[in-house]
Amino acid sequence: MGNYRIGVLPGDGTGREVALEAQRILNAIEANTNHGFEQTVIQCGGQHYLETGEEWAEGSFEFCRDEADAIYLGAIGHPGARLPNGDLAGGSVILGMRSGLDLYANLRPIKLYEGVPHKVHGRFTQIWQPGMVDMTVLRENTEGLYHSLLRRSADRAQGRDPYEPPSMEFPGLEGEVAYDPRPISASGSERLIRMGFEIAETRNGAPADGVKRVSCIDKSNVTRGCQLFRKIFDKVGESYPGTEKDHGYIDAFMQWLTRSPEAYDVVVTSNMFGDIATDLGAVLQGGMGMAASGNIGDKHAFFEPVHGSAPKYAGMNKVNPIATINSIQLMMDWLGRKNGDEELVQIGRMIDESVADHLRTGKGLTYDLGGDASCSAVGESITSRLVAKLSEEF
Repeated sequence: MGNYRIGVLPGDGTGREVALEAQRILNAIEANTNHGFEQTVIQCGGQHYLETGEEWAEGSFEFCRDEADAIYLGAIGHPGARLPNGDLAGGSVILGMRSGLDLYANLRPIKLYEGVPHKVHGRFTQIWQPGMVDMTVLRENTEGLYHSLLRRSADRAQGRDPYEPPSMEFPGLEGEVAYDPRPISASGSERLIRMGFEIAETRNGAPADGVKRVSCIDKSNVTRGCQLFRKIFDKVGESYPGTEKDHGYIDAFMQWLTRSPEAYDVVVTSNMFGDIATDLGAVLQGGMGMAASGNIGDKHAFFEPVHGSAPKYAGMNKVNPIATINSIQLMMDWLGRKNGDEELVQIGRMIDESVADHLRTGKGLTYDLGGDASCSAVGESITSRLVAKLSEEF
């Protein structure tokens, strides 16, 4: 029990609206338990850049690095907001923290709740079954195809000269050529993969058979980086004899993910492959409005919904706040495990249960799930359920 310092970065567009629901959950926990949250709100993003000429105020990165116990980010991205070099304005916030705080694991739970339909062919129907979609995908978050952009963003966040990869020549290619190196290291792969096996130890196995399983998804039949990633996976896996090891190529995995999601428990993969695969995985759980995430390192972490800023819906109180609420659930779980605070882990489970209770009724759904409930109404409903659980337990 105790107080935690939380950096709240609303960001752009609808990120500012869902951030209010994140704060609503934090305030409810504080009001009904002995856990306090000192919330520091930091304005940032593309709109902030257009208004002020800076992506976030000087000292913001240092606060996140040196003072915050955990960070929540709403969304980054505003129409027309670009830096002089063409990079996304606000990139030094989200990407700068990923690289600068060494948040090497992007954690994406893919879970389908009862009462959540799927929008296919313009209508809502039940495609996948609740209970048959429950996996965790770990995407390497600091290397791979995005390495150069991540380094540039971290350099901007810390006031350094931005990194540019060295010039390269490509035999057989003529004229203008653009490229992004895809470095994958043994050490970077090892720490991500080991986290995957450790997470598998805390789960109940794949829905299909209850077997604890970690799947390595790569393209090792083609690329050298993936060959190294798979070699490290096999080596790390030897330390976990009680967990089944599984291998797959990314192109085949995209098919299996939709046809047989119940076979997957924990998935580990590289940066770009994970970026693409987890957005497809979000379809299985009801869409991007349901997709929470954590960006996790050994010392720091920030948590965010992955639906983006959705500028066309900004200010309409319309978007789904559940991705945000479940991101706070991930935050509570991470803070609890990191600090040996079992009550916070329990509170995280209560948030998950409150979301499940709300969705199970089939009522109070936002537009992306076929309803017309507002963002704040859904947030209030889930918070009230959480308060009841907290009051009963604490």
